[in-house]
Amino acid sequence: MGTAQCALTGPKPDEITRHFEAALAWAESWSAHAHPRLRIERRPIGGRRVGFNDVPARVWIDRREDLWHLLSVTGVVDRFHTLLASARAALPVLAAWMSAHPMKVVKLEADWPRLQATLDWIISYQGPAVYVRQIDIPGVDTKFIEQHRAVLTVLLEHCLPADRIDHEAPRADFAARFRFLRKPSYLRFRLLGGFALAGFTELTVRTDEFTTPPPDVTTVYVVENETTYLAFPSQPNSIVIHGGGYAVTRLTNLAWLGGMRVVYWGDVDTHGFAILHRLRRAFPHTESVLMDRDVLMSHRDQWVTEASPTREELSALTRDETDVYTSLVNGEFGRSVRLEQERVQFHLLQDVLYQHRERAFPQDASLRPSQHETR
Repeated sequence: MGTAQCALTGPKPDEITRHFEAALAWAESWSAHAHPRLRIERRPIGGRRVGFNDVPARVWIDRREDLWHLLSVTGVVDRFHTLLASARAALPVLAAWMSAHPMKVVKLEADWPRLQATLDWIISYQGPAVYVRQIDIPGVDTKFIEQHRAVLTVLLEHCLPADRIDHEAPRADFAARFRFLRKPSYLRFRLLGGFALAGFTELTVRTDEFTTPPPDVTTVYVVENETTYLAFPSQPNSIVIHGGGYAVTRLTNLAWLGGMRVVYWGDVDTHGFAILHRLRRAFPHTESVLMDRDVLMSHRDQWVTEASPTREELSALTRDETDVYTSLVNGEFGRSVRLEQERVQFHLLQDVLYQHRERAFPQDASLRPSQHETR
């Protein structure tokens, strides 16, 4: 740090005459005795009428230690230098960042030793991918990582080599960006048609392990509401998957769905169509059921309000689906109209499934629904 200085604004010559006592007091307040840590430069002012007087004109601070003292931050600076010395000894690449951002370090002073230890552990680790939970440092847990995720992201981006960072992953996804294992996603499905796997008719499996379909399955139904999922009627060679809103995008990792008949049924609202759009982007052959204008209008007394409608462009919808979606967005039916899946009369689903069965097995009368089943 070089010498710092600033000018002083003192009394003008005529003010010395008119307010001599005040001018004298001001000059004495800037005496060397009063400010031993400052170098005070004086200059003469006045003239023939009032005479010449030396008054303080500029102050200089020649040592940074004097500046810290005047700002009452000596203790803070000393602690920063202690942290900086530790980083220079253990993690020089971090010390360079700290020197450029001292105030950010000071703000996190209490947690900085743990932050540095976390960085050191991640930078030094060379084993197979692990979960964030496996960062093994006293006083550091997943809550600490999440609390300091933003600054750790900045520091890791500064300290890690480029090949240790997944720049395609969003910065908010700490685990993905820095190549930690992520919590696996799961899919819950029921086997329809009266068959089971190892005695189970319902299973929840890891998405990344669901690499092949169950035997003899040709149709996959995807529904949003859990009760609808549980009550979904029997259907030959089929399974039903509980979609769970936008979590349905997990299905895009199931490449085998490309060879299946995929049928989606969601809420008749803007987000229901947005979910359908995402699923169809991955599997263009995806069909929708019970998401048309007739179903919506026949359940007018069951409409509710959609909390936060979307207005995004959904290019993967069919013409009829786009017609309903656009009408919802534009408020043709009223403001933020929503028909939830669970409010649709259940017999309409049974009717749709009966039509599917008839198309698949036109000669098999045993698959036709009974009067009780259709109503």
